[in-house]
Amino acid sequence: MPKGFFNVPVAKNEPVKSYAPGSPERASLKAKIVELRSSEVEIPMIIGGREVTTDRRIRIAPPHEIKHTLGYYYQGDESHVQMAIDSALDAREKWAAMSWQHRASIFLKAADLLAGPYRDKLNAATMLGQSKNAFQAEIDAACELADFYRFGVKCMTDIYKMQPESAPGIWNYNEFRPLEGFVFALTPFNFTSIAGNLPVAPAMMGNVAVWKPSKTAVYSAAVIMEILQEAGLPDGVINLVFVSGPVAAKVVFGHPEFAGIHFTGSTGVFQGIWKTIGENIYKYKSYPRIVGETGGKDFIFADNTVDRQALAIAMVRGAFEYQGQKCSAASRCYVPESIWDDVKERVGKALATVKMGPPEDFTNFINAVIDESSFDKLAGFIDRAKADDDAEVIFGGNCDKSVGYFIEPTVILAKKPDYETMVEELFGPVLTVYVYEDEKMDETLTILDNTSIYALTGAVMSQDRYNIEKITKRLENAAGNFYINDKPTGAVVGQQPFGGARGSGTDDKAGSVFNFLRWTSIRTIKENFVPPHDYMYPNFLPDQE
Repeated sequence: MPKGFFNVPVAKNEPVKSYAPGSPERASLKAKIVELRSSEVEIPMIIGGREVTTDRRIRIAPPHEIKHTLGYYYQGDESHVQMAIDSALDAREKWAAMSWQHRASIFLKAADLLAGPYRDKLNAATMLGQSKNAFQAEIDAACELADFYRFGVKCMTDIYKMQPESAPGIWNYNEFRPLEGFVFALTPFNFTSIAGNLPVAPAMMGNVAVWKPSKTAVYSAAVIMEILQEAGLPDGVINLVFVSGPVAAKVVFGHPEFAGIHFTGSTGVFQGIWKTIGENIYKYKSYPRIVGETGGKDFIFADNTVDRQALAIAMVRGAFEYQGQKCSAASRCYVPESIWDDVKERVGKALATVKMGPPEDFTNFINAVIDESSFDKLAGFIDRAKADDDAEVIFGGNCDKSVGYFIEPTVILAKKPDYETMVEELFGPVLTVYVYEDEKMDETLTILDNTSIYALTGAVMSQDRYNIEKITKRLENAAGNFYINDKPTGAVVGQQPFGGARGSGTDDKAGSVFNFLRWTSIRTIKENFVPPHDYMYPNFLPDQE
């Protein structure tokens, strides 16, 4: 067959549409929301390219309107996980042998499909199923997922170009093989783009995958699978199963062909997975790749030279966009005493204009948290803060789950730096502020660095370049993604590779070449064009008389 060195299309970030009043995208998305709300869908598992149903139908409701039914998905059991693994392994040899440019074409087509004809459907599914407003859904579901696929193809080709030097008479080259077995992708509810990327990144490198999405994001996961199938993804390469975590873990982590996990979720779950893999290590054909991005207790640290309005907006947007349900969301903030009253007033003015309600109303900034267990946990933290002498709820604090799981944007003032909401990951619209004495900046930086087990994202806000440099160095290990004069959220594929260390994961930077390298097994080949015909080295020869 014909051969060639192929240049892939230049990867560029998908432009974010505004959804402003009167814009065509606003009208189109609203129409798609009406269409999806008007019908109840049946969502099967997709195993080996086939739709698989069971006798267990689970109802799907919008978190902001729990009485409305979007549809039902079919819950599987251990047999379906085994079926998915078998289908993946059956597909492995043919998929691994496919020419790389044809693999690339599938995901480039998927990017164009979701940025074009599927844009409204995936955004609307994310808005309805995960209670995310239009602009946040656009950034996540449409743009970031398209970016993951396009930049992923670029990363794949960049890796294939990583070749060694060759000495005279020798040719050395690397082959980048897929892992020997299957990859398990365990994905979260909060970012549709992450759910679509975690099984695809290994697949781009020739791997096969079993994909278990969060039970609260099945509605959008089904649309992603629809896009991948339309893009031409062969049957069995990615298998979508709806099972509980313990059921999946029992089958997946006990299988000898388990080759790796691509995970985003809680630190506790990830640590449990790591322990289980360690206990089963003798069972596996190879050492599994363990790639995970987990929790965060992300911070903003300000000094007394900060642009106070910029700080206030960074606090509001960083903490409350998508109800704070981001691994990167600002959850704790350190503000010097000399400027706190002014900053507090500015935050209060901004929050006074924030609207809360369903995402179908495009004017609502705040929507519902994902489910009742999340609501109850967050409400518990807020109630304790209201009653505790060591804390004060200064903004928000109201919670209501009569219609949907709504929690007001809440700001807690902590009177000690180790108050529980300064330490624990909350994953909701709650920001805790600690006011420090100006002259104790260095001491407060030490407290910040030692307060949390996490090291995902953080920000320094200052107009003093000496302080910016000092704080950036001082907090070197406190965040895998560090921001200067910005909120600690909003990493863009191809611009800010995302991931954290310490208790926040393996820092493998999703969407970057660093992540894609984890899904390859390199074989280095040396060819000697003129092999030696004698074992003698020159030094073995006797001295000349």
